[in-house]
Amino acid sequence: MLNIGIQFSERNFEYDVYSLVRAFYPASNVHMYVLGEEEPAGEFECLLALGYRGDGIDCRIYMSGEEKFCGKEDIDFYKERPETKNRLKQLVYRGLSEVSQRTLPWGTLTGIRPTKIPMHLLEEGWKNPQIAEYMRSTYYAGNEKTALAIAIANRERAILKDIDYENGYSLYVGIPFCPSICLYCSFGSHPLAKWRDRMEEYLDALMKEITFVSREFRDKKLNTVYIGGGTPTTLEPEQMRRLLRHITGCFDFQELQEFTVEAGRPDSITEEKLMLLKEFPVNRISINPQTMHQKTLDLIGRGHTVEQVRDAFVLARKLSFDNINMDLIIGLPGEGKAEVEETLREIEALHPDSITVHSLSLKRATRLHLFKDQYEEISFENSQEIMEMAEKSAMRLDMHPYYLYRQKNIAGNFENVGYAKVDKAGIYNILIMEEKQSILAVGAGASTKLVFDHGSRIERVENVKDVTHYISRIDEMIERKKTGIEKWLK
Repeated sequence: MLNIGIQFSERNFEYDVYSLVRAFYPASNVHMYVLGEEEPAGEFECLLALGYRGDGIDCRIYMSGEEKFCGKEDIDFYKERPETKNRLKQLVYRGLSEVSQRTLPWGTLTGIRPTKIPMHLLEEGWKNPQIAEYMRSTYYAGNEKTALAIAIANRERAILKDIDYENGYSLYVGIPFCPSICLYCSFGSHPLAKWRDRMEEYLDALMKEITFVSREFRDKKLNTVYIGGGTPTTLEPEQMRRLLRHITGCFDFQELQEFTVEAGRPDSITEEKLMLLKEFPVNRISINPQTMHQKTLDLIGRGHTVEQVRDAFVLARKLSFDNINMDLIIGLPGEGKAEVEETLREIEALHPDSITVHSLSLKRATRLHLFKDQYEEISFENSQEIMEMAEKSAMRLDMHPYYLYRQKNIAGNFENVGYAKVDKAGIYNILIMEEKQSILAVGAGASTKLVFDHGSRIERVENVKDVTHYISRIDEMIERKKTGIEKWLK
């Protein structure tokens, strides 16, 4: 594991440089400090020294004390911050690329929403070739990723053409319970066995919050509903019926384009629950295997079998669900090209309507990260070849990419891509990524996004993650929303 130091002449753009260094060296220990202040103890195998001055930026990279790169950018450092950041990242990228002898598929782009760039330029009237040249020259993005981002931005625009950004909104309902907690999970999920006796209390608080937001937005158009988690189908049938009855009773569905329930875990799906969903305007569900290898499922703590995935999917088709998504994760422990190829074959045999291909992200809050020493002998493999293999599988299913996002510490510095057949794209997924429409989020750990000034400003209203606190402080959660919503409605 490489020990890397980043020395700044002043505190500025630390996170941008740190993210780029971690993209090149994901398994490294990175220490940042300001010249003249106390330096971290120990020797650095790699030292990145950045000097900021009024008329430019200097960058030097040392490997084991020997200078391997020296470069500079002439720019009015303190005048145009966005331009300064781009030029700084270009300089650092060139240095790291020269020293490491590698490039990154997304170039200097380290944010989670790279498609926002081509989307914005399309809205300004740019043509696809102009956008491609801009992304390559400004961000050093590779040809494949540039083409992917532009294709998705165009498809998103077509899908969202009938969405009213200003007068419409979406609703997210969080059910933060799971049959078991996966090794890689960083969401605010809670094990069902521990919380089963408090589910009714949680629903009481949740429905109180739902009632409030429905009244506040009674003059707006509800476009999509997404019930996620956790695993919403951990609810017992009568609990699910109670929740869905409350939602459909509170909101006007005349402008509704999509209603998703994330069934997620096959071990939580029963015929009774699926038949119940058909009683309501639910028109999209997810059945998420992540992998079709039992050894991996056991290792990551999924708690279900490969056969349960097949059975749940076949059952849903039998009950006339015609828009089923399946989530897959690339880079799971111990899985390489052969394992992913087999999973893709299994998924193709089922013929879902959309798939979401995730690259594993080792976030700090996951058990996989917290206890990573226990998994040192296990490989975490991802590559452009594997991502292309997933893309070709989607194409064989007559699917095309429709949304994309990235995460911190993502395997191989790649991305998560949603593929869908015609008219089967997840509209909510696009809205949450492009941040063009306000999304009211209710439930423990839910984050409401209020979009101001045609998307130029986003304000968030966060609910507490802890279920006990959410139940006991529900009135406080409602007051938080009230303040934010009143500002937005003005």
